[in-house]
Amino acid sequence: MEKALFQTDIKEVPLLKRGKVRDIYDLGDRLLIVATDRISAFDVVLPTPIPDKGKILTLMTLFWLDFLKDIVENHLITAYIEEYPEILKSYKEILHQRSMIVKKAKVIPVECIVRGYITGSAMKEYQKTGKVCGIKLPEGLKEADKLPEPIFTPSTKAEEGHDINITFDELINIVGKEVAETLRDLSLKLYIKASNYAESRGIIIADTKFEFGFYEGKIILIDEVLTPDSSRFWPKDEYEPGKPQKSFDKQFIRDWLSSLSWEEKAPPTIPPDIVEKTRAKYFEALYRLTGKTL
Repeated sequence: MEKALFQTDIKEVPLLKRGKVRDIYDLGDRLLIVATDRISAFDVVLPTPIPDKGKILTLMTLFWLDFLKDIVENHLITAYIEEYPEILKSYKEILHQRSMIVKKAKVIPVECIVRGYITGSAMKEYQKTGKVCGIKLPEGLKEADKLPEPIFTPSTKAEEGHDINITFDELINIVGKEVAETLRDLSLKLYIKASNYAESRGIIIADTKFEFGFYEGKIILIDEVLTPDSSRFWPKDEYEPGKPQKSFDKQFIRDWLSSLSWEEKAPPTIPPDIVEKTRAKYFEALYRLTGKTL
């Protein structure tokens, strides 16, 4: 197992942003995105990285970008180090399998969430109101029930703190009617194609989030796509509605954190056994969905 990469320091190009997981560098008319092994939960970056996590997220995103390119154009230019600018070649070992060069799109400031099953914040909202993001749902739904059809439940995109669920009308107020309808329609098409494929590989995609941007006047798919960080993946053969599901995603870390008392300013160190179990879950998701290993 390689040593985990907590953050990068590429001095030859400007660092545009250090996100919860990704370090983003400015290459002029393009961006270099590097997926580190950082892991966040409850909007807090934890002090312990998960070895190889960034590589798994990148390989999975690359798989989905190719799989879904017939529905919408995406921001990928290349993930082959040989095609990177000469200035980055000395960082080959760091960048291998965990980076990509992408188009510099103007980010649309909303999270485009699609839910095929009810759980998490949607379940809490449904229990209070019978609705999720203004969408009326059937009565009597239980934890992890499959919805009659996938629903589009956008949220704000907070730089810090928690994203806030919004209604479709509120989305229209932010981006306009035409853009809102395009985001909804694309998100649902992407989710349906991906979830049908994932089920054939033994994984239920309970929900996921997409992000989009404008590039040369068109809406394109950006950021990570259908990874364990941006989705809830459940093993199909163990699916049992009415209770929390086993998962291949960060829910494992969230459950561990929820069993502790801690403050956001001082998140706990993840013990080695939890690190290894989390890494194994990410690896299994990669292999099941793509047939690939590192």
